[in-house]
Amino acid sequence: MTDAASTLPDEQPSQSRYIVGIDLGTTNSAVCCIDTTAAKPKLQVFQVPQLIGPGQIESRDTLPSFLYEAAAGEFPKGALKQPWDKSEQPQFVGEFAREQGKLVPGRSVESAKSWLCHPGVDRTAALLPWQGSDDVTRLSPVEVSAAYLSQIRSAWDAAHRQNPLAEQDVVITLPASFDEVARKLTIDAAKRAGLPRIHLIEEPQAAFYSWIDTHREDWQDHVSPGQTILVCDVGGGTSDFTLIRVRRLQDGTVQFHRIAVGDHLILGGDNIDLALANFLEPKLSKSGKLSARQWGSLVRRCRHAKEILLSDDASEELTISIPGTGSKLIGGSLQVQLSSTETQQLVLDGFFPEVPLDARPATKRSGFQEFGLPYAADAGITRYLAEFLQKHATIQLPGEEEPQPVRPDVILFNGGVFVSNLLRERVTSLIHSWYAEQVAGWKPLVLINERHDLAVARGAAYYGLVRRGEGVRISAGLPRTYYVGVDGASADAANAICLLPAGMEPGEEIELADRQFSLAIATPVEFPLYHSSTRLTDQPGQLVEVDPENFTTLPPIRTVLRSRKNKETTHIPVRLHARMTELGTLDMWCSEVEGNRSWQIQFDVRSATQTDQQAHAGQGESQGVLDSKVLEETAGPIQDVFENDLKAPPQELPQRLADVIELPREEWPPSLLRSLWAELLECESGRARSAAHEARWLNLTGFSLRPGTGVALDDWRVAETWKRLNGKLYHPNANCLAEWRILWRRIAAGLQGGQQQALVAPVLASWRDTARKTKTLKPGKKQHLRLTQADAEVWRMMGACELLPMKTKIELGEMALSLLEHDAFKSIHNALVWSIGRIGTRQPLYGPLNAVVSPDRVALWLGRLLELPSSPGLELSVMQLSRRTHDRYRDISEKTSERVLRWLSKRDNCEHLAELVREGGELAEDENALVFGEVLPVGLTLR
Repeated sequence: MTDAASTLPDEQPSQSRYIVGIDLGTTNSAVCCIDTTAAKPKLQVFQVPQLIGPGQIESRDTLPSFLYEAAAGEFPKGALKQPWDKSEQPQFVGEFAREQGKLVPGRSVESAKSWLCHPGVDRTAALLPWQGSDDVTRLSPVEVSAAYLSQIRSAWDAAHRQNPLAEQDVVITLPASFDEVARKLTIDAAKRAGLPRIHLIEEPQAAFYSWIDTHREDWQDHVSPGQTILVCDVGGGTSDFTLIRVRRLQDGTVQFHRIAVGDHLILGGDNIDLALANFLEPKLSKSGKLSARQWGSLVRRCRHAKEILLSDDASEELTISIPGTGSKLIGGSLQVQLSSTETQQLVLDGFFPEVPLDARPATKRSGFQEFGLPYAADAGITRYLAEFLQKHATIQLPGEEEPQPVRPDVILFNGGVFVSNLLRERVTSLIHSWYAEQVAGWKPLVLINERHDLAVARGAAYYGLVRRGEGVRISAGLPRTYYVGVDGASADAANAICLLPAGMEPGEEIELADRQFSLAIATPVEFPLYHSSTRLTDQPGQLVEVDPENFTTLPPIRTVLRSRKNKETTHIPVRLHARMTELGTLDMWCSEVEGNRSWQIQFDVRSATQTDQQAHAGQGESQGVLDSKVLEETAGPIQDVFENDLKAPPQELPQRLADVIELPREEWPPSLLRSLWAELLECESGRARSAAHEARWLNLTGFSLRPGTGVALDDWRVAETWKRLNGKLYHPNANCLAEWRILWRRIAAGLQGGQQQALVAPVLASWRDTARKTKTLKPGKKQHLRLTQADAEVWRMMGACELLPMKTKIELGEMALSLLEHDAFKSIHNALVWSIGRIGTRQPLYGPLNAVVSPDRVALWLGRLLELPSSPGLELSVMQLSRRTHDRYRDISEKTSERVLRWLSKRDNCEHLAELVREGGELAEDENALVFGEVLPVGLTLR
């Protein structure tokens, strides 16, 4: 996308005095500006004032993208105050934050930009620094990004009091493959920083704009029509590849046309730092494993070492020093030597290997999965580059009679990684070897980018001029053609209609006026979506056959379109119109031909550009669909119990259904279960007939919808169930209460975090009172409590809620352990043990990684669990708390792990549990059922 703005797409650029380009980088941020009132406007670097030491403020060309929070008393009073601050703040960003983070691990935040595009966590949650010190304030990736922008805004406003930054034309850069969520969150961060109106530009485009600006007078001497330019951008956190074609238009002018954008890769300088740290770790620790804080310090020092040892004037070796584990400040550090030869070999072989053009990246994830970030599966950047160039080996643009071969005639390097001449030469040499046989004596031309740390910010500012009608513009419409699947004439292949053509500018709308479609109403429907990076000349409304070699399948929309007019299933004629928004979402409207009704559908197109996003895999659907006659026959027994006047006893319903289906309950496929759920929801009012009816309805509804995910439309089904029940229980006896809690435990994976909190809050308040009374018991005095199955199920329900706030999880874990230590709660001990296993697990079934309880806390829980007398499920829960994940920020210490292994060795039939603690791995089928609470529907899995 060229211009993703927080304002309306057709808004004209403001005529403010300054155009300001901001590179919000993973490692360093930079600011460049243009004073448009000058006789000859030219780009200037805005040097950002920042702390470089206690009480020391200096202005630098770049602002290191690091945030540090000082501990109480760590620095003298006033040492952290910045010129524009009314009061001293413990949090500060910039160079001193980076350097202090090397010395004191656990108090600094880095790679916030990578976290903005991490789908495995709640990107708006306060989770950074990841596994930081307990007393450090946690911030969300959005808040950290806002802190960087706030520093820039405050510094700018102090230097330009008559022209505050919020009133200027501000352009912020992003990776080309940032998904629409990350783009929106960047806009949110800018608003938090006091910048309500910004524009976004992709970094590779900005880098090329910077080159154009540097060569305003002679750029046509370097590139010529027909050539293809490869922008190879590898920064601290991401890798981006972009292809730009140089075209001569009919009027003789030359146009730059972006023709391809690579996939989203969380792969860059951060990964090199991790690789160096992994290489050095065994040399620094006798056990081969550093503590989490030592590891954090090592990674930061490896970043500094990498920059030195990959430079053109690299020294032969460098001493890496990290704090020891003792209390000595002097003489307690650990040291190791890292040579330039070792560094260059590791980086070249691991990240820039010499591979053929037909090489493909590995799909199995590498070992560098630190900090919870979903790094690309293969570390080989050149393998991803080869795949990208092969994928776009030929491209046919609008106006061209036939596909044209694509060869990178010109290369523009960008990003901090390519500051190293060694790495630029490796990539250039590889590209030459891939294409040299096609043309004798051919070699790619490398454009010079003098300041990699400033190029993107310069280009962003230049783009601000382009938006005002000055300078040379890159035509950067859609790099792909998008299609929606339809029922076509061919029964042997999928058919699709071209919806949005390649080259279309974001914000434009397309109406397929010449085609009518039949749209199903009031019944579940699917809208398949495809894109093609090679079919770039298809026109809107064109019917095509989906060829797997040229089409990529995207996550479809599966939903139910409803209308107030029609409650019964029907079909109506509609026309389609669509647009790609500035934020990267694809919006489609189905408008009634003979009426004024219209349905808007928004597609998730992230997996078109993200290697860490997967489309719905159809786990449940893959298990097959029963004959529709069988499905119809299951409705009768359900209606007899909950609707008809036959007074069929509810306790007999499961057996009557089994007789109709002729399969054991554990073998009922998900498609059948969801059909049962639909019929049960239709008969929901029948649960009010009696306590027995309500208990049976709750039991079967939860059974039919478990685990709340895995089948198309499950999110809608869970939402409908929540809305229909609305917290209302007609017969609140012990049996119905138990079934109520079992239902929510079964479908917890499909609930939102707020829904889980709404379920847990009222019952937790009651158990707080119970736990408080337990503390007043005198030693040896027994108390008899009337506990029912409903009490056991409430703990299982709370344990299954993996999206609860960390504070609540810790309270639940501590409370459950306290109750386990009293005989008064013996009747629910099994449920308490199960709950602790789910609350403190190292590998959640469905929850995000930022919801995992810290290993230090879990080690204390393990100490108490290992002292308990044997009980069913205890070994499984101990395994869950100590299961190895190979993520040092989740795994318990080796000492605690060894203690657990000794304990398991004295138990029967615990060999596989011990293996999971020792080596990690996957749960067995029976173990998975125990962890979930029962057998999952056939074919469905969680995580």
